[in-house]
Amino acid sequence: MALNHAILALLIDNAYSGYDLAKDFDQSVNFFWKATHQQIYRELSKLEDQKFVEVEIVEQDGRPDKKLYHITEAGKAFLTEWLLEPCDMMPIKEDLLVKLWAAKLVPISDSIEQSPIAKIIEEFQRHQALHQQRLATYHQIATEFYPAPKQLPIAQKYFFFQAEDGIRYEEDYVAWCDEVLELFANHADVKGI
Repeated sequence: MALNHAILALLIDNAYSGYDLAKDFDQSVNFFWKATHQQIYRELSKLEDQKFVEVEIVEQDGRPDKKLYHITEAGKAFLTEWLLEPCDMMPIKEDLLVKLWAAKLVPISDSIEQSPIAKIIEEFQRHQALHQQRLATYHQIATEFYPAPKQLPIAQKYFFFQAEDGIRYEEDYVAWCDEVLELFANHADVKGI
């Protein structure tokens, strides 16, 4: 997937100003596809050049005109073509996994608090807390927007399953951190690796 696909997907149901699109992107797509506001504006310009979006100028009193972006039929066709293509599995890029791989280089003493491994443990605890926060966010989204998922129309179920994927991922990550932290707590098991 490229950023252009994510932007076009957001434009299916609504026209957006660049600012509002970037804001909505931050609160939705940004959970699984990262992009800065600058990247979004650049991509909107390219999509306009490709005739995948068109711009409507809306005059505003006392403020600069607002540009509203609409997806075109060509944009829908481009997005549909991409939608029907197979997609590759994305590789995992996780610094914490590499740190765990290399943790055998750090000596472990009988007192973990005094051991250099304490810094690695702190990093795992920090990541676990971050993933717990994101898990809480996903639960809040699911509760607020999808209180009765079985009763949702099919289009809304697509969004529900995105939130559900986030919940499952974060639950697994938090549980994995628990297991790694337990390994460090029982440091005698890892001595001499």
